[in-house]
Amino acid sequence: RDPLRNAFLIRTMEAIVDGRCFTGYAAHELRGSIAFARTLAEVALADPAADAATLREMGEQLVAACTRQERLLESLLDLARVGGPRRRETVDLASTAAESLRGQDLRGLACTARLGAARTAGDPQLVESLAANLVANAVGHNRPGGRVELATATAEGRAVLTVSNTGPVVQAADLPRLFQPFERLGSRADGAGLGLAVVQAI
Repeated sequence: RDPLRNAFLIRTMEAIVDGRCFTGYAAHELRGSIAFARTLAEVALADPAADAATLREMGEQLVAACTRQERLLESLLDLARVGGPRRRETVDLASTAAESLRGQDLRGLACTARLGAARTAGDPQLVESLAANLVANAVGHNRPGGRVELATATAEGRAVLTVSNTGPVVQAADLPRLFQPFERLGSRADGAGLGLAVVQAI
């Protein structure tokens, strides 16, 4: 009888369903990674002939699995912070972009950084996460021996961050999918599929 009330109820139900789906996807990703790590340990422990080299290999695989879990949890925490109370401070986007390259495994890719003055306002931690996710995405979806280009500037009074690479071209029809949580394009895609969803949310 009340169109506005009905519309509000529909939006509320959609949010609840979306939240449940999102939680389900997140739990699935974590459960799969934890199950893989546990299987590695169980197989190694059940082998009476396992030597130091075998156990070391298992340890390295466990570290890699834990790293994937940490990345997923960090992305989920970033998404939670976007919806919560945030700090708003002056942020040097050029400095943040430079920091996003430190500690990044470039996998033999050439990297060019043109970091001009670019100051903006926002939550420093979320802006840092935004830059780090863009750089990680450019590195992870690239071709062997390719390039990553990073640039900051101020245009029409606004700070601009540009990240580009020499990876496969994404078809226009597939672009919206890139920003959906847990979406991965192509069989070579790795990670949980949250990086660009986090970027868009921020």
